[in-house]
Amino acid sequence: MKKWLLVTLVIINTIFVSCITNKDVVYLQENEDGSDSIPVLRELPKPYKVQVNDLLSINVKALDEELTKIFNPVQTNTNGTNTQQSQSALYFNGFTVDDHGKIKFPILGEITVLGYTTTEIEEIVKQELLEQYFKETAELFVTVRLPGVTYTVTGEVNGTGIYTIFEDRVNIIDALANAGDISLTGNRKDILIVRQYPDGQRIHHIDLTDIKAMNSPYYYIQPNDIILVKPLKRKVLGAGQTVMQNFATVLSILAGITSIYVLTKSL
Repeated sequence: MKKWLLVTLVIINTIFVSCITNKDVVYLQENEDGSDSIPVLRELPKPYKVQVNDLLSINVKALDEELTKIFNPVQTNTNGTNTQQSQSALYFNGFTVDDHGKIKFPILGEITVLGYTTTEIEEIVKQELLEQYFKETAELFVTVRLPGVTYTVTGEVNGTGIYTIFEDRVNIIDALANAGDISLTGNRKDILIVRQYPDGQRIHHIDLTDIKAMNSPYYYIQPNDIILVKPLKRKVLGAGQTVMQNFATVLSILAGITSIYVLTKSL
């Protein structure tokens, strides 16, 4: 009798302990006592500073449009008319930051952009153009943009791959949602972010089940970030995701043990 009681307790423990709970899958959970509701974000992320291999879109405008054609690549559509360059064309016509932190710009030659924000690069390009090509009366206007935020997602998500979101600021939850969200067996409590810095790559951690993640410096992703989602230990151990799955697994095991026992007794 005691043996069967022990087996029953083991089964109950397996069913309810091994399954995935709400605390494993719900994002941005508040404290159980209700304190510290949604925290006010202390400050917005600092403007992104351009890194090696970044792709920049630079557009120059002036009163005389003929003078700006050399700076603004265009493509021709099937009707033979010029259109604004598309995202795919930008790969060939944009300005890639080389290993030395420079871009090659028409007329101006090499310009150092590494470590500068897009706003700062706008001013650098504008000043160089005024000194070498345009007059002050040209009413020059320069815009520099990153072609969206491109990032990689892999691991326990519903759609691994490389994605681009055409926004200036993207948080990690938006980025994961764009990749089909984390699967039920993904570990939301320890998301890894591989980020590029001038001196190399670093790995950061963020717990997306904690509402305090909104104040993390890694809540907003940066271009070329790699987001890694690890599996829960329950998946590694082969446990089911729900109570019913665990119950079915335990029943299968018991049925197998019973069959072996009966066959052994009949011999």
